[in-house]
Amino acid sequence: QVQLVESGGGLVQPGGSLRLSCAASGTIFEINAMGWYRQAPGKQRELVATVTSGGSTNYADSVKGRFTISRDNAKKTVYLQMNSLKPEDTAVYYCNANQRRSFYYSFENYWGQGTQVTVAS
Repeated sequence: QVQLVESGGGLVQPGGSLRLSCAASGTIFEINAMGWYRQAPGKQRELVATVTSGGSTNYADSVKGRFTISRDNAKKTVYLQMNSLKPEDTAVYYCNANQRRSFYYSFENYWGQGTQVTVAS
């Protein structure tokens, strides 16, 4: 069993900041990429940012320069620092991890339950 538990969402005013965390637990042998996705009402889930086990990052154009993704491999945790938040950042944010349970298993994608981020004045 593998679990991803997110925390850090909430209500913030435009221009404010939030930090999301996502910790992986369970039967984990190796984690490849970790990332954050979001889904706004009536829209498809979209990529926000990803980070590889080696620290390479990728961002959606809409968050470049405002959001920073990082990870602590020892803690199996990924973070998303969100600054200069805008109303259009309002969405449910989901953590994703590409990991395998042992050397003999293939990598699989796992998802957290989601955390609500609301940007409003």
